[in-house]
Amino acid sequence: MRWLLLLLCMLALAAGLTFWWVRSELETPYYALAGEEIFVEIPKGATTGRIARLLEESGIVHGTLPFEIYVRWKGLARQLQAGEYRFADSSSPIEIVRRLVRGDVYYRSVTIPEGLTAWDTIEQIHRAGLGSLQRLGEALFKTEWIKDLDPRAKTLEGYLFPETYRFPRKVAPEEIIKAMVDQFKATLAKLCSEYPECRSRDAAMVVTLASMVEKESKSLEERPLVASVFINRLAKGMPLACDPTLIYAMKVAGKYDGNISKADLAMRSPYNTYLHSGLPPGPIANPGEDSLRATISPARTAYMYFVSRNDGTHQFSRDFKTHQAAVARFQKNRPR
Repeated sequence: MRWLLLLLCMLALAAGLTFWWVRSELETPYYALAGEEIFVEIPKGATTGRIARLLEESGIVHGTLPFEIYVRWKGLARQLQAGEYRFADSSSPIEIVRRLVRGDVYYRSVTIPEGLTAWDTIEQIHRAGLGSLQRLGEALFKTEWIKDLDPRAKTLEGYLFPETYRFPRKVAPEEIIKAMVDQFKATLAKLCSEYPECRSRDAAMVVTLASMVEKESKSLEERPLVASVFINRLAKGMPLACDPTLIYAMKVAGKYDGNISKADLAMRSPYNTYLHSGLPPGPIANPGEDSLRATISPARTAYMYFVSRNDGTHQFSRDFKTHQAAVARFQKNRPR
């Protein structure tokens, strides 16, 4: 009996020591590569054991056993989420399991403002560390993605929706551009559900006009008025005389220095809406939702002209004589 009692005591001691060790391992932060950041990719369908080994091999956990014991004890095996995780400091196995359950996957964010050109957009994406300029630029010619909206489009100019995006670190450049196009399509579909008149409008026309509205006015209240001027001028066959379209042409030609001269007004380009009536060949920037809405549902006005008041707003006029007076008031004597 004495040996049995001794055996039971030894087993109890061993169990206590094991419990103490497992608890200590689970609660003690560990990180073998202090001062460095490590990325660990958890594949879809990975078993608890495989995840534990990946973490151990990367120096994130000291050993696999405590991690596996905790996951199985808590019944969390099916809740561990796949994806790429970033580790830059020490964490306990319990904290790591909680991160994997939350799906705290590492993403890089990039915010694309309204009104950027497609080329400015990919430069911003590149600066965020999300792809090479070459591959991003190549993706701009994937016009098959918008064939249903604009079968004549030569690039994706106008169709990269301005928004804040979150992408995995290893995302393909084509996936980034496709996500922006998909967001544009979703936004346009939403607006068309709100405004039935959208269904009868040519999508390419809407996007082109919206890009011009976006570049002409930063005032949300004025955008439906700006859109009305362009639509009124189109209806009468008048040149749109839109500075941003000329600026776009000058940028493409590498001639824009921040100013437009009288000589520039005679520039030979289909984007020069001073010389050519009708719309330019395509969008000149990527419009946001407000500019798309203003174009789909413009204000009903008799305005034919507008001129900047130099304070972020515009003076709108119905006839040329009134417009000339507004130009004389707001532009001719303004500081240079």
